[in-house]
Amino acid sequence: MADGDSGSEPAHDCLSCFTIDASDIETRARAGTLRTRRGAVATPAFMPVGTQAAVKALSPDEVRATGAEILLANTYHLMLRPGIDIVRAAGGLHEFMAWDGPILTDSGGFQVYSLAERHDVSEAGVRFRSHLDGSTWDLSPESSLGLQLGFGSDVIMPLDDVVGYPSTPDEQERATSRTHRWLARTVRRFQQFEEQSDGARPLLFGIAQGGFSPQERRASVRFVAEQPVDGLAIGGLSVGEPKELMQELLGASVEPAPADRPRYMMGVGSPEDLWAGVAAGVDLFDCVHPTRVARRGGLFTRAGRVNITASRFRSEFRPIEDDCDCATCRTFTIAYLHHLFHARELLAYRLASIHNLRFVQREMARMRNGIRAGTFASDMRAFLGGYHTADRDAAELQRSRLREARQRAGS
Repeated sequence: MADGDSGSEPAHDCLSCFTIDASDIETRARAGTLRTRRGAVATPAFMPVGTQAAVKALSPDEVRATGAEILLANTYHLMLRPGIDIVRAAGGLHEFMAWDGPILTDSGGFQVYSLAERHDVSEAGVRFRSHLDGSTWDLSPESSLGLQLGFGSDVIMPLDDVVGYPSTPDEQERATSRTHRWLARTVRRFQQFEEQSDGARPLLFGIAQGGFSPQERRASVRFVAEQPVDGLAIGGLSVGEPKELMQELLGASVEPAPADRPRYMMGVGSPEDLWAGVAAGVDLFDCVHPTRVARRGGLFTRAGRVNITASRFRSEFRPIEDDCDCATCRTFTIAYLHHLFHARELLAYRLASIHNLRFVQREMARMRNGIRAGTFASDMRAFLGGYHTADRDAAELQRSRLREARQRAGS
């Protein structure tokens, strides 16, 4: 594999931005602290997705009340609407959306792949047509970095080249090699920014790819680990592949990853996948899944996800979960949420999203506490033993539809 220019600069000393406080003896799970210029984040952590400078249906205070300490926003969406000039004029993304905690921004590469009506990838970057109005845009490693610096991001992701499942080995190799070369360009430009800046700097992560080959995954992680980056992100997973393959590739990605830098698994948010990811040694996660399924009436419980619109909930006058401390469960009954969804009241989306995000944050806290107490492995077995996951056939149908939508977008 042509890895591109690996550079000669040593890796950042990340001891100041990430520390490991405890590790599990049966798994690779670890609990630690990620320090950013806008505050510390206890890890393992889940980042709610505020794609367009908002977590759908929720205010920043409501998101914070679920236990979230860091959010994700997206470069692709924000560059299209409202645009970098408006965000800068507002004083940066934090001022614009009234969130005072850390923000990680994705580079936009995945959204170009999944949303843009047409996109052409070259060594220079990506040219694509906006999914909003069909206008033509260019995004390069340098411009993606410049946008994120302009937003005031606290954790910056480099532009990467993403391929979905299935794809040919040649397609996977080309995307991975290009991702490496784009990372080297991003690092050089970021170093120029550091030289000119006299304030607290954002963190820069690198993204490892490698397609669907464990061997290539390991090679990509080793390349990224050699770069002067503050953390390592694992990209190109949860793009239509079976969960068994995803777990195998995750294990291959974590195995050679440096222990002293945070590991970020991009785009994963099912409760069972979060437990498995932490067990594999991942520190950060993000996904729209908890809020997206909430808006469709899918609510997380310790027994698994339930469909609140089902008729059996019509007269259930109790909380979604008796021991849940979220604002929804403290105030409203299942029957009321069932009614709201059937009446198509907007409040339904807000209350369901609050519950699902709080459920996920409670699980993340349970993982952190378990790692420190030495009970993580048994806690995970207890959770997975009682949690009924989504039907395999239904999940495969959903993945198939996602692949078809992406193929149509690229045709």
